[in-house]
Amino acid sequence: MTRVEHPLIGINGVAMAGDTPRVALAYRYADAVLKAGGIPVVLAPVGGPSDVARVLGELDGLLLSGGDDFDMERMGLGTTHPRAQRTDGRKQDYDVLLARAALERRMPVLGICYGMQLLALVEGGALFQHLPEDRPASREHSGGVRHGVQLRAASKLARLTGVDQLDVISRHHQAVAAVGPGWQVSATDDEGLIEAIERADLPFMLGVQWHPELSPEGSPHDRLFRGLVGAAGVAAARRLDSVVAR
Repeated sequence: MTRVEHPLIGINGVAMAGDTPRVALAYRYADAVLKAGGIPVVLAPVGGPSDVARVLGELDGLLLSGGDDFDMERMGLGTTHPRAQRTDGRKQDYDVLLARAALERRMPVLGICYGMQLLALVEGGALFQHLPEDRPASREHSGGVRHGVQLRAASKLARLTGVDQLDVISRHHQAVAAVGPGWQVSATDDEGLIEAIERADLPFMLGVQWHPELSPEGSPHDRLFRGLVGAAGVAAARRLDSVVAR
């Protein structure tokens, strides 16, 4: 299969408010993309739909990174939990545009933590806004807790990683409660919490609730980033072929 060796992977960051709003990105996301063979490109949350379309038109894949909590009112999804650390409104609006446009383009996407939740929400999913409050007696998932997840045997995630269970690092208190049409649950923990989602009808559209970039290099988690970069390389080759054919 023809593919571009070093595709461009856009990565959204975390908006930092204050007198001078800015975007920040933990190095570990870019490092993971680079080690997988991609070229990381940090995206600033500026512009509207047409600007997002132009940005994605220059990229081959997208990594939706971890972040703060969702402003549910701003998304028209009800009341925001009082314990939520709301994402900057401009940043959240941009991320929604990114996710929707990437889905429409069938672009390879890996969503991590907030990024997975974003993918679910923009296509009709639901959210637990505060764990363990929303699931009494369930385990804590914040602060870098380590636990196991079970992968669904028929899932793309299982085929990609080559395993049926993973030890993961979690840093979240919000989680996907349900997925919308078209999405499939591809992993859960032993308490039934959704840990990964995917679109079977798209080449590479995957969300994981844990932080694979925090796991040791050489673990099966690396295959998530290699999978994203590989799919983006194929997409890039197709895009270049279409330009040459015009």
